Amino acid sequence: MPAPRMHAIVQSAFGGPEVLTYAETDVPEPGPGEVLLRVAGAGVNPGDAVLRSGRVPELVTLPWTPGNDVAGVVERVGEGVTRFVPGDRVYGMLAVTRRGAYAEFTAVPADALALAPKNLDLVHAAAVPLVAFTAWQALAVLARVEPGDRVLIHAAAGGVGHVAVQLAKELGAYVIGTARSANHGFLRALGADELIDYTTTDFRTAVTPVDVVLDLVGGPYGPRSLDVLRPDGLLIGASIDPGTDEQQATARGLRYVWVTAEPSGKTLAQITERIETGRLQVTVQHTYPLAQAAAAHRTIEEKRTNGKIVLVP
Repeated sequence: MPAPRMHAIVQSAFGGPEVLTYAETDVPEPGPGEVLLRVAGAGVNPGDAVLRSGRVPELVTLPWTPGNDVAGVVERVGEGVTRFVPGDRVYGMLAVTRRGAYAEFTAVPADALALAPKNLDLVHAAAVPLVAFTAWQALAVLARVEPGDRVLIHAAAGGVGHVAVQLAKELGAYVIGTARSANHGFLRALGADELIDYTTTDFRTAVTPVDVVLDLVGGPYGPRSLDVLRPDGLLIGASIDPGTDEQQATARGLRYVWVTAEPSGKTLAQITERIETGRLQVTVQHTYPLAQAAAAHRTIEEKRTNGKIVLVP
């Protein structure tokens, strides 16, 4: 009997968005410890475009299907899975593999999943995992932000940024963000205390020393961010090109770390609780049909998105 078929985005070469091909392929089989999801939404992240471009080819084995963020309904469970049953609404994050979330079905390790928030539809749930993991790891784990800390967040209106603003505020920080003036109202509603329009103002002239900088831009923002840290302050990089490193920070009596998001159903359950109690929201600015993944990548590369972009099969 032939294997069931589905549509997925398949990338066979590195390059621009045009390498993302909408193709027919086999529905994957869930292995031991995995569940097969009928995908309802796949989050699109800047890192997806970086991987697609070939800037870090060692992380990708072609051909592959991109996509880390996923939400959907459990179709089948693999051997040994007891946490979920068919019909469960779940969400989570896949590691970088050959089989990602840009598909009608995908197989995911059960321990990377959690039940989706009851107050979110699955399209919005798909926008949560990577940005929430990144903000959580940066601010709660690495920086250990405490009440009264001053935290500067670059690209505060973006996917990770707008979640980081909310989390830093919940942790008791005074939150400063860089963003276009058009996004200031959006960020103030999320709890930002101070905002700087990076298109008109050099943040170094507008900010008094801060305890933590979360740099979601990289490049020249890295070394410039060192200029606004208090002694022993912490710069957290979250871009492929951070523009600085631990050695440069140490030479100035400062600290530098690079944050990565790791799939964890346990951590995601803590995020779920915050969403269900109204303490955290994730904004979806654009949705695209799965077949228009290339258009979604063009939008993410414009770097003007408030919140997230989600592909819908």
